[in-house]
Amino acid sequence: MTELAAQTSTQQACQAFAYPRSSYYRQQQAKPVSAKTEPTPSPRALPPPERDAVREMLNSKRFADSSPRQVYGTLLDEGQYLCSVSTMYRILQVHDEVRERRHQKRHPVYKKPELLATAPNQVWTWDITKLRGPVKHVYYYMYTILDIFSRYVVGYMIANQELAYLARQLVADSCTKQGIEPDQLILHADRGSAMISKTLALLLADLGVGKSHSRPYTSDDNPFSEAQFKTMKYRPDYPDRFGSLADARSWARPFFHWYNNEHRHSSLGLMTPATVHNGLASELTIQRQATLQAAFEKYPERFVKGLPTPPKLSTAVWINPPLEKDEAG
Repeated sequence: MTELAAQTSTQQACQAFAYPRSSYYRQQQAKPVSAKTEPTPSPRALPPPERDAVREMLNSKRFADSSPRQVYGTLLDEGQYLCSVSTMYRILQVHDEVRERRHQKRHPVYKKPELLATAPNQVWTWDITKLRGPVKHVYYYMYTILDIFSRYVVGYMIANQELAYLARQLVADSCTKQGIEPDQLILHADRGSAMISKTLALLLADLGVGKSHSRPYTSDDNPFSEAQFKTMKYRPDYPDRFGSLADARSWARPFFHWYNNEHRHSSLGLMTPATVHNGLASELTIQRQATLQAAFEKYPERFVKGLPTPPKLSTAVWINPPLEKDEAG
């Protein structure tokens, strides 16, 4: 083999093996890859005991809320120099402590509300929405209280401002009209200033009404009020702007009459909120079944699936049913 190599040139060998000469020469010139070695510490680096002292100073109770720059300046004013600002950052970086050093506000963990209504006047939900006024930056505020079982609007108010005492007045009047007894009702709302006000909380305590609140920034915790506002604002006659507070109140009266007495909800078995809220649902269901029975007897060939039944009314209405939590887990 040695004699053959001596008699064969590089060009002939590359041609024999169909290997490019340029690749061969590059391979010969390449430097061998050496194993990685630990970097040599700089002779100017702080020894470990001093690094530990700097870290201890930075994390001390006195400087725990201060940035390294603030610490550096403070110590310098006191005639003390430990190291540069960049060295302080490097020491913290080694221990993964380069972050926001000030104590941050810890938000409490809010429990997901789980509310059940099996009849009217067990759970109400309320909210406030803005109505655009005659010019930009002018708004009117609509307060609306809704029964989640019947979707019946038990009370509403339109005012110039969002104020706690107005909410108190509306809740008190609605409870009186509906004859709410102590420990009968839970009032659910989001966490707006009027909703969590002490004024309203004292009223609810006096009336024996339980209170419930949505989690912050979680609109799904108050879906019924959100849906009611959407229905209102998508009405064909809902104006882009209201000319005055009186105009807004004038528009709202026929709307809420329609919503409570004429609007049929699919979730209510295509009944109106007033029918369900006033306890007439069972009677109407019997009447509907009789109508379908008569139609079936007259035209049985039209009902290929047999005797039809009227749309069903839900017997339980939830805000965040436990089943959703179990499925999520």
